[in-house]
Amino acid sequence: MIYLQIFWVFFVANILGYGGGPSIVPLIEHEVVAVYGWMCSVEFAEIFAMGNALPGPIAPKMAAFIGFEMGGVLGAFLGLVATIGPSVVLMILMMGLLKRYKDSPQVQRLTRYIRPTIAVLIGEMAVRNLIGAWTGIGPVHLLVLVGVSLLCLTKLKVHPAFMVLGALIYGAIFLGY
Repeated sequence: MIYLQIFWVFFVANILGYGGGPSIVPLIEHEVVAVYGWMCSVEFAEIFAMGNALPGPIAPKMAAFIGFEMGGVLGAFLGLVATIGPSVVLMILMMGLLKRYKDSPQVQRLTRYIRPTIAVLIGEMAVRNLIGAWTGIGPVHLLVLVGVSLLCLTKLKVHPAFMVLGALIYGAIFLGY
């Protein structure tokens, strides 16, 4: 049953998620955390951060990791197939149609309306993670991590992957994780 659930979570998220990887992350989080209870929101946020630090699209990396955690190699494979499969099939079948209508006012309007919704979903997830970090590690550690991250990302132009690695090291040293 777990294999069907893994496939279904990522298949539905990728069918309903319009706008790419960032738009489906809240859908995946809802299913993985709230519906199936495979992990808590903090664990999901950690997977999301690690996935963002690695090159490539976020959704297949998360599908492979979560699928592997829940169902081993077969779970990882099913998560990847459910994530990549719908897009590949639709791209092949609808390439001509997409080329013909990509500049139509209706498609442009749909994209304009969807973007704020995606931003709100990502913002809501960020606020939830901020509240979780505030209560989980405390305001001092959170402010140190946020301050150092902002400085390194904006002024020193450090790659985000190094910031995730630095936060992991900080957590291991100062928080005992």
